[in-house]
Amino acid sequence: MTRADDPDVRVAAATALWAAEGSPDEVVPLLEDLLDSFRHHEAADALGRIGPPASPVLPRLRDMLTAGYEWTRVHAATALWDIGGPDESPVVVRTLLDAWRKNGATANHAMACLDRMGPAAAPAVPFVRAQLALARRGDWLLGVEKDEELQRVARAFLVRLG
Repeated sequence: MTRADDPDVRVAAATALWAAEGSPDEVVPLLEDLLDSFRHHEAADALGRIGPPASPVLPRLRDMLTAGYEWTRVHAATALWDIGGPDESPVVVRTLLDAWRKNGATANHAMACLDRMGPAAAPAVPFVRAQLALARRGDWLLGVEKDEELQRVARAFLVRLG
């Protein structure tokens, strides 16, 4: 299944293989191959869940930070943080905030990563404060529920970072 023609099946199979066996040597190359497919967001997310054992893909994720599409950059930055940790924080924060500014629909995903980053995301505090001061954040298509979730996570983030 990890070599199926359908990238959806391959992502699911690689994720299941990771859950069953926990072998990064086997799973990371499978997911790295999928970074070139239309399922690159799911592959990046799965690599991020693997964490530091997926470190061989860090250069590829850094390359994805220059993609033209904000969602690609957000998923790559999130995985970069989850795998590389504090050493990656400056570029991750910069990428997440840039994507959020350009595409409000990325706000919740970006904020979730900033929240996980904790003190490493301190440079984002002024931007997050400014977003909370707005009457509405994110993308109008996301609706009230997503905006309220964003506000809740952002407030908790600001409380922890002072």
